[in-house]
Amino acid sequence: QDNRVSIWSAGDLGNAGLNGEYHGEPHLLCDIQHNGDVMDMQFLDQERMVVASSTGTVTIFRHHQNNQTLSANHQWEKAHYHVDQDTSCGGAACTGVVCNNPEIVTVGEDGRINLFRADQRDAVRTIDNADSSTLHAVTFLRTTEILTVNSIGQLKIWDLRQQRNEPSQIFSLAGDRVPLHCVDRHPNQQHIVATGGQDGMLSIWDIRQGTMPVSLLNAHEAEMWEVHFHPSDPEHLFTCSEDGSLWHWDTSTNASEKPSFLHQGGRTTAYLSHSTINQSVVSAWLSNDPTKDRMEITNLIPNQTLSVNSLDVLGPCLVYGTDAEAIYVNRQLFS
Repeated sequence: QDNRVSIWSAGDLGNAGLNGEYHGEPHLLCDIQHNGDVMDMQFLDQERMVVASSTGTVTIFRHHQNNQTLSANHQWEKAHYHVDQDTSCGGAACTGVVCNNPEIVTVGEDGRINLFRADQRDAVRTIDNADSSTLHAVTFLRTTEILTVNSIGQLKIWDLRQQRNEPSQIFSLAGDRVPLHCVDRHPNQQHIVATGGQDGMLSIWDIRQGTMPVSLLNAHEAEMWEVHFHPSDPEHLFTCSEDGSLWHWDTSTNASEKPSFLHQGGRTTAYLSHSTINQSVVSAWLSNDPTKDRMEITNLIPNQTLSVNSLDVLGPCLVYGTDAEAIYVNRQLFS
């Protein structure tokens, strides 16, 4: 129950060596006590971050860069709860948080959706019975719409402008209700959404059509914990799993010229600029079987056995955390 939230310096990318490799170890700048397990976290702005707790509380921490300290800036006690907010043990885990400053959306085991503003004490909006099952993750689709995934294999769109407490659209995996754990939307083509779940499958959805995924891709052998499109190169997607693997999915145009098979730790991906994002690249995600057309899949950590619980990606940098209680930074994603 006694955990810590920490800020690390992973080093300045600007002073990398000639080969692009960075010299110097990541080091801890500051940390602060956190009550309950950290279920999710996201930066709100340059110095504030929002942290979701298993106790149901949501906290904004401020990073004071002048003296390298962290302080609790604001807290919504028991934003998520099972019985009522006042019982001492009634908290329900807050499973996901997403920020679009100043707005913060949280979801939880109690099936609740909260919309907070960083500068307001009370919730702007709460959808109490948004879901009868656990909501596992949330992300913004547009500034006024969010996507949630739940424990019975459903992807839902919520329009926060509507006063109705119902989703505007519901999508679901056919047949067996496999819990979905993670969701991300394509940064440029907002109708393309990726989800991952209990069975390790990667699902690609086109929310403009149908209520089922356009493609289901065999991926991991256990739960998929996180899925992320690269924010500036979305023909690259990253997934990580309980089975200890972290996969890089490459649908870029040059991937089509290579045989499509799983490379064990091999790297042959070229770094693509914005200008190459054309219709054919986009449709690679939406074709019935993207692996047939062109997709190269690389396991970036082939010999890992412990669960890879979280990942994030920016520029040539990939950061991930594992059950070995270690944080890894890979700075040569496209080398």
